[in-house]
Amino acid sequence: MTDPNPAALASTVVWGAFALAFVFGAVANKTHFCTMGAVSDVVNMGDWNRMRMWLLAIAVATAGASALQLAGAIDLSKTIYTAPRFTWLSYLLGGLLFGIGMTLASGCGSRTLVRLGSGNLKSLVVAIVLAITAYMTLKGILGVFRVAAIDSVGTTLASAQDLPSLASRVFGIDKRTALAVLAAAIAAGLLAFVFKAREFRTFDNVLGGVVVGLVVVGGWALSGHVGYLVEDPGTLEEKFLATNSGRMESFSFVAPVAYLLELLMLWSDKSRVVTFGVAAVLGMFAGSLAWSLATRTFRLESFRDADDLINHLAGGALMGFGGVLALGCTIGQGISGLSTLALGSFLAFFAIVSGAAATMKFQYWRLTRQS
Repeated sequence: MTDPNPAALASTVVWGAFALAFVFGAVANKTHFCTMGAVSDVVNMGDWNRMRMWLLAIAVATAGASALQLAGAIDLSKTIYTAPRFTWLSYLLGGLLFGIGMTLASGCGSRTLVRLGSGNLKSLVVAIVLAITAYMTLKGILGVFRVAAIDSVGTTLASAQDLPSLASRVFGIDKRTALAVLAAAIAAGLLAFVFKAREFRTFDNVLGGVVVGLVVVGGWALSGHVGYLVEDPGTLEEKFLATNSGRMESFSFVAPVAYLLELLMLWSDKSRVVTFGVAAVLGMFAGSLAWSLATRTFRLESFRDADDLINHLAGGALMGFGGVLALGCTIGQGISGLSTLALGSFLAFFAIVSGAAATMKFQYWRLTRQS
């Protein structure tokens, strides 16, 4: 057997991430897959169709990721989501701020890229502000505050924080059995809720949920299987190729936007390379752009007034800061993270939804007072 070629495998991971994200972007544009829109539809109109699309994606991603784990193809304990360190304040505060931010900015990180591909110039401003703020929170002045004041608040669990590990420790059952039972129960419950509603069962709704879920599963397979080296020839240590975190990754759209900005600003620095996350950001935009051009729906759109600009600037900043705190966005934590069954991902998910819903209710209250 020939030794693996790290450079060739890294290239496969990067191009694979681009291709998967391209499909994600095109399908999200076609089906109007939008997590902020899902919350808005429920809060403002009582319409659960787009929320069901999001929940369908979670069900597919959970079932797929768990199947890969049970088959021995990947090890979800090697993601950033399942670490024993449970930073509950980061999940809660980051999720709330991200939820507020995505409401002010008219969409989360992934939706910002989709809207940008459709010609929305407001999303270009949001993406730039999000990238700068996220980078400041990762490595800059906000990062110092994050590490000292927020990430330090938490507890270290006796095992990994995913539900199968916790169940195995508490009830003394085999972890694989716990994973199979929990994943099946959660996926089945979500699927039953999703397809119970007859009005949801349209081609676009099912397409959006299934494709987004499968894209996340594909990301885990790419990063955790194709790009995994048991022993890197250079360091003689295990390695996940082409990831910014050095861990197994699937799709997320906060930190990767910051790393794309870093790559563009430090292009001549040969140590900066295109990674899984950077390729995913580019692929998401390219897929949405391709669909917009193919269907002739590409339209330039800008801010209507100063208040609109201020809301989007604030929204981008809150998403950049909150997304890094929470370890992900509505895709990074809301689908990729949840597919690992990590306790922190559930906390971040509910915090994001709560932040968005509360902001929408406040906006409605403010509007009624002004009228």
